[in-house]
Amino acid sequence: MGWKAEIRAIEAAERRQQREAQRRQRELERRSKEQAKLSVQEQAHLEVETYEIQLELLLSVHKEHGETWDWAALAVALPPPCPQRNSYHERRARQRLAVLPAHQRKAGETAIEQARRQDERIFEEATESYSSEVVEWEKMKNFARRILAGEPKAYSDALVEFSPFAEISNLGSSIHFTVHTSKLIECLLKVNGRQAIPSEVKTLTASGKVSVKPMPKGRFHEIYQDYLCGCVLRVAREVFALLPVETVLITASADLVDPRTGQIVELPVSSVAMPRAVVARLDFERLDPSDAIEGFVHCGDF
Repeated sequence: MGWKAEIRAIEAAERRQQREAQRRQRELERRSKEQAKLSVQEQAHLEVETYEIQLELLLSVHKEHGETWDWAALAVALPPPCPQRNSYHERRARQRLAVLPAHQRKAGETAIEQARRQDERIFEEATESYSSEVVEWEKMKNFARRILAGEPKAYSDALVEFSPFAEISNLGSSIHFTVHTSKLIECLLKVNGRQAIPSEVKTLTASGKVSVKPMPKGRFHEIYQDYLCGCVLRVAREVFALLPVETVLITASADLVDPRTGQIVELPVSSVAMPRAVVARLDFERLDPSDAIEGFVHCGDF
């Protein structure tokens, strides 16, 4: 398989990984634009459904990960095929000339010359494109070999260039990595749960109206803990899919009230050492994120 085909396969697999909840959210956003056309009850249903989808996204962030990168295949991928000179348009023009009456043959010969120039232009464009593809192929091949050699700088570059953490960032978190060795990566994960998690609970009443109540503190912390643990699991999955490391050390922090000053400050709340072998055994569709973290060496206080 050529290197471009390998990359396209990874990108296609990642697109297939989009969750049903995300697709439903986009549909809800589309419908929200037409909300003015809906009845009062339809608007109420849409508002509550949108709320539930947003909550579902938060609590299922751990269920997806990007396609596993096959760096060995990229390291030995075949180069792009060299373009071949083709006279397709010229041959078609000559075929048309062969059936033209005598008084139109001069125009047909002019058309042949134009077709010849078109074939030449297509070949020149293909040659330019080929030169660019060869440069990219060489770059990706060398990059893959650096990854397989365990070069820390290559690991850092991969985490930046192929950024597999867009969804977590969209949900309100930021991530910073330190590559210690070819087997160990450390991650600092800032979780903005106070902004990401709804402060209210929305439900439908028996009459079809929206009931809005403040979210109970216990429920908020339950969601917060599951979301934070889900983000930790998701980061580990993404790193293992992208790079051949053996362990990811993840420290999650959050904006909390410092009891000494009363000010909101960023404080660590959990640190987890996650070996690849243990993560590989988890059933992410059925596990509870908070319970799953208990199976790793960890410390912290939510």
